[in-house]
Amino acid sequence: MSGDLAATRAFFGPRAAGWEIKFPDDGPRYRQAVADLAPPAGGAVADVACGTGRALPELRDAVGPNGTVLGIDVTAEMLAEAVACGRDEIATLVLADATRLPLPTGRLDAVFAAGLLAHLADPDAGLAELARVCRPGGRLAVFHPIGRAALARRHGHELSTEDLRAEPNIRAALGRTGWHCDSVDDGEDRYLVLATRELPHA
Repeated sequence: MSGDLAATRAFFGPRAAGWEIKFPDDGPRYRQAVADLAPPAGGAVADVACGTGRALPELRDAVGPNGTVLGIDVTAEMLAEAVACGRDEIATLVLADATRLPLPTGRLDAVFAAGLLAHLADPDAGLAELARVCRPGGRLAVFHPIGRAALARRHGHELSTEDLRAEPNIRAALGRTGWHCDSVDDGEDRYLVLATRELPHA
């Protein structure tokens, strides 16, 4: 396990039990983000860095009973909390590193990733891995239930032009990792980037 994975697990593991009650008002934003992603009925979708699985019910509703829903996270305690919330009944929960997903190439129709990029040592590698497991024409949502400016204020610092999630930076990162960036919503109430998996280069 790399130091980065160890740090992520050390941070999120002790916080897992109280995660759901710490952010009680995020539900509608997750619902809207999944609606904007619009996974296809009967399709296969993964919530990568799913945490306690707050998006999983919405993803299950979107793909329906014949679809496949995966919840993938690197922190065992977060997945245990997802089980405690009953989300293992609507999705398959997988303990895995987002940069080495145990999925075949082109397996997914859509990927939902909330709060993932800030915890990757190599975000380009992470985005490329999400592209690998998504079919050409499939969709990606990079989401956070609070905007970058509000999040910066919460943590007591200013926005940086070096932030990967700033619009020019995320568009460039997506473009070099197999995605076409369709839209960037960097508002006060949420951060949502939608992208489409490009056709592989010959």
